[in-house]
Amino acid sequence: MSPNIFDNSHIMIPLDVLVMIVFAILIFAIGVAFTRVGSKDGQAFFEAGGDTPWWINGLSLFISYFSAGTFVVWGSIAYKHGVVANVIQLTMAISGIIVAMFVAGKWKRTGTRTASEFIGLRFDIKTQQFYTVLVLFLSLAHTASVLYPVGKMVQLATPFSLNTCIVVIGLVVILYTAAGGLWAVLVTDVVQFIILMAAVVIVIPASLADVGGMQQFINKAPAHFFEPFNEDYTALFMLAFVGYQTYYIGGNWAYVQRYTSVSTERNAKKVAYLFAALYLISPLVWMLPPMIYRVINPSLEGLEPEGAYMMLCQRVLPAGLIGLVLSGMVSATSSKANTTINLAATVFAKDVYKNLIRPLSSDREQIFVARLFTVVFGIATIGVALLIPRLGGIVELVLSIASIAGGALFAPIIWSLYSKRITAFSVVFTTLLTLSVCLYFKLLHPVFFQVKLSRMLETSIGVFLPLLSLFAFESYYRSINRLSSSALQFESEPPVVKAITVGVKQQNAFGVKVIIIAAIVVGAGIFVLGLLAKNDLVVMVVGAVILILALLAGARISMTSGRSTVALPDATKNRKGN
Repeated sequence: MSPNIFDNSHIMIPLDVLVMIVFAILIFAIGVAFTRVGSKDGQAFFEAGGDTPWWINGLSLFISYFSAGTFVVWGSIAYKHGVVANVIQLTMAISGIIVAMFVAGKWKRTGTRTASEFIGLRFDIKTQQFYTVLVLFLSLAHTASVLYPVGKMVQLATPFSLNTCIVVIGLVVILYTAAGGLWAVLVTDVVQFIILMAAVVIVIPASLADVGGMQQFINKAPAHFFEPFNEDYTALFMLAFVGYQTYYIGGNWAYVQRYTSVSTERNAKKVAYLFAALYLISPLVWMLPPMIYRVINPSLEGLEPEGAYMMLCQRVLPAGLIGLVLSGMVSATSSKANTTINLAATVFAKDVYKNLIRPLSSDREQIFVARLFTVVFGIATIGVALLIPRLGGIVELVLSIASIAGGALFAPIIWSLYSKRITAFSVVFTTLLTLSVCLYFKLLHPVFFQVKLSRMLETSIGVFLPLLSLFAFESYYRSINRLSSSALQFESEPPVVKAITVGVKQQNAFGVKVIIIAAIVVGAGIFVLGLLAKNDLVVMVVGAVILILALLAGARISMTSGRSTVALPDATKNRKGN
């Protein structure tokens, strides 16, 4: 590829803009495609039918876990510290394996559709309301933290302001999430995964060619650039971060839906194992370009390293491909944002509106409320995203959320999946204790004593304090031989598992077909971009591979559907699977 060095105006040419528009229309069309079915069937809108293919949920979990924040937050760390960023990303693979082995199947075994529903049944309505409020506030911050970085990326390549980019991208995400519900989120996640992988694979050979090859990159890299730890990100920090990621992957309410919306416990575990496998590979790919840019331009300071990835793309990619890379980053961000917004809407409609305001509301009414809340909540997240530069930048925000809220909100609920002794009081006390201590050390301790805790200590407190509190409660209840009455009631009266209807099976098949058609469009589009980029071989090969795989998958689906008929499973079948 020939270098395409942009001037300080950072303005994309019309072809790049056209590419972004086409892919944006594709993603929005997918959301609209699920509007009709989602409007009629609450099971389809909120649960995706409860029988989604595990590989779709696994890809959705992976792409939902990551966003343009991967390129901005961890990309900034990769630019400044090198391999440390790869090691941080690998902690997510370790956590994914832990969740697959010990947590994902447990969620499916509960028979509940959401974490909120589980809390209401396992404890009581007041505990459910307590966690609902906290999780909605956390979701607000998390969604804002993924809208900001993609706005930053688009700003670097367009004449628009950062605030304009955040608002426009946020509105697009809100509209298609409101349209189609969970199935729209899952399908767009898979398509966004394809776009993002293609974009990143194309960037790597171009960036290596610009720096003179891998050996030149290694030779010119700064000292200590390939060491796995440093003063800020120590081995103990990585260990604590594994704990945080385990809580987050296993207990975040949005991700719990990925485990509960498949058919069996075995498939729930497969979802987490696929996530872990992808995160074993992806850090090697994602973090290389900003590391290379450190060699090309070592002069970035302050918050400038947040834009290192996009600056590299502007330097090495020809016309049209910058639009593709931005589409990939927007897609990844949309995935994480739509997952969180969909979760917030589901929780509000099911656990606030139906339980507290309108107990007799119909499915249609709940779906309408969920869509309305999606818009309101989405607009609020846009407002928070606009404030991030005043909060110290995206890296500080993301790591602060991790240290303060992850263990406090999710560790107690994961513990309750295993314990029959833990009570509502003990989980609420643990959450309040952890939040109070973490907020004190984050906000007040530096003011009173002019001493700020290291990232390792901040994260360790957030991870290990809830464990100590829960262990103390567990030990006390065991010493007096006390079991939780709500846990015994939940065990004796499990939730009723809805039978999977013909409509759900048909929607599953429709979802897979939409993925295949979208993949064909994406593959063909990337191949055409390769032709336009002076017959760029790498781009053409990437497009051709996607196109061929999509066509083969489509042929296989057609043959399978031709030989089989829809069969309804026995509603009384054991939820545990095989």
